[in-house]
Parts: sequence; C-alpha cells; structure tokens
Amino acid sequence: MSNSALAIGLAGLLGLMVGSFLNVVVHRLPLMLQAQWDAERQHTPRQAPAFNLAVPGSHCPHCQHPLRWRDNIPVLSFIALRGRCAHCQAPISWRYPAIELITAGLFMGLMAQHGWSVVTVAWAGFSAALLALAAIDADTQLLPDAITQPLLWCGLLAASLGWLGISLSESVWGAAAGYLFFWSVYWLFKRVTGKDGMGQGDFKLLAALGAWLGWPALLSLVLIASVTGAVIGLLRQRRGQLAEHGEMAFGPYLVLAGLWVMAFGPLPGLSYWTP
Repeated sequence: MSNSALAIGLAGLLGLMVGSFLNVVVHRLPLMLQAQWDAERQHTPRQAPAFNLAVPGSHCPHCQHPLRWRDNIPVLSFIALRGRCAHCQAPISWRYPAIELITAGLFMGLMAQHGWSVVTVAWAGFSAALLALAAIDADTQLLPDAITQPLLWCGLLAASLGWLGISLSESVWGAAAGYLFFWSVYWLFKRVTGKDGMGQGDFKLLAALGAWLGWPALLSLVLIASVTGAVIGLLRQRRGQLAEHGEMAFGPYLVLAGLWVMAFGPLPGLSYWTP
C-alpha cells in the first residue's frame, strides 16, 4: 500500500470517528440550548442533572440504556445491530451511519487533494461544522451561534494565514457581503409581506461561507442553494411532505452549496476565483 493510499485510509477512519461525534453534537446541542433558554426565561438556575456533549455517556434515546463500546463503533455497530437498539429494539436512525460515512468521504477527498497539511485540517473542520449545521437545521430549523460564529472567525483566521487560496480582503468582504445580502432580503421580504422570510441564522451561515470561500463565490453559493432548495421543496410538496406554505430549513442547501464550491469551485462564469 502506498503512503498516499494509507493516508487517505487513515483520513477515512478519522472521518468516521469525527462523524460519530457530530451525531452527538446534532442530538445534544439543541437540547442544551433549549435548556439554557428555558432557564433564562424562568430567571432560575438550572437544577437538572449535568447534560452536555460529554455527560452523560452515550445511551439509547428511547430506553436510556447506556451503550456498550461494541454498540458505539461507527457504521459497523449499526450493521451488526441491524439498525436497532440492542436492548429495547427501537429503530436507530439511518442518519447516524450516513453522517459518519459522509464525513469519512469528505476527509478522504480532502486528504487526496491536499495531502498531509494544515490546509486539509482547516477544510476538514469546515466540512464537519457544515454537516453538523445541516443536520441541526433540518431537525430544528436552528443554526446555532455556537457553531456559525466560530466557523466565521476561523475562516477569517485561515484566510489571513494563507490556507484557503483567497486573500484576507476577499474573506472579510465575503463575510460582510454574505451577511448583508441575506439581511437585505429578509427586511425587504418583511417590509412587503409582513412576514419573516428566513431565520437570522441563515445570515450568519452565509457570512461564514463567505469568510471561507471569498466574496467571488457568493453568487454561486446563493444560486446553488436556492435552486436546490426550490426543486426539493416542490418535490416534497407534490408528495405531501410539505404544506403549501410550510416552512423549510434553508441551512442544508447552503451547506450543500458550500461543500460544492469547496470541492469544485464557483459555477463557471460566476466568479474569477477557483480553489
């Protein structure tokens, strides 16, 4: 086995482990935020047992039984258990192995493209954060500041260190223009209809994508996300999976657009910059 093949394989194994952790983040972070908001509204200190990304240990969300180590191996445990809890036989969501496999695939692709480098580490962190945001938004229509804000600042820092293939100026303007674009759309829609057209988390996510990919990629990001979201929204509506005026999370489509531009660059003719 060549060194490059070994490196790609190790990146895949790391991706499986990171993907397993992302599943914890996707499940627990919204619950942690909700508990914090409830405590702030009630103006009382939290009395509940400790609950964070580390405590309690992994357990079945249905029967609360702690998972054994062999029930917690990425992908393999899902296959061995045939997609069901070993204790209560409740079904395990297919999304657990899907996130693990997608993360592994992204890490392997980045290793194949950039090799052992800080660039690979930077883009791997970017990819992992985006996957977590997509899954959380799909579940809860939330894009937590706890992820979007560090993602934005890390993009600016990585650009300043020359890791992203764009200048710091492009990164800063990408963040500013990304935020202001959706902010303007939001207020224009609200002024015309009196309704909120999107959540403010979308502003921050596009700002973070702009920081990582530069302002020249913004048009591609918005176009890919909008077209993909519109097509999938129409398909879901035709299948009765979406009410006529039902809300739909836009974050997953922004994430898809961000990963596309990371891998292949902006759409032809829409930018002078390619990664």
